[in-house]
Amino acid sequence: MVIKGVLKEELRNSLRMKKRYEDELAKLPKGSLIKKKIKGHEYYYLLLREEGKVRFVYKGKEVPLNIIKKYREAKKIRAKYRNLLSHVKKEIKFLERALKSGKKTG
Repeated sequence: MVIKGVLKEELRNSLRMKKRYEDELAKLPKGSLIKKKIKGHEYYYLLLREEGKVRFVYKGKEVPLNIIKKYREAKKIRAKYRNLLSHVKKEIKFLERALKSGKKTG
């Protein structure tokens, strides 16, 4: 019974972490800023996914450096949180299975 209590507590913690990671991801700006070279000229586009489709939104020939940095940083943070979210989802799945198997035998 002690192990079951520990597993339940760990599951609650993992669910809280999952919610936190999802909230942090939602705060980040959508899409990523990319630079395309077309006929020798460079243009900036915002790359987005909407309703399962990829969209490019034209941003102009020049974009302020602070905006470029913001999207670069968001891309790094997004990758970090997606990785953490992936791990915590696997952990949740494992803990739920462990708790269910305990009910059948116990």
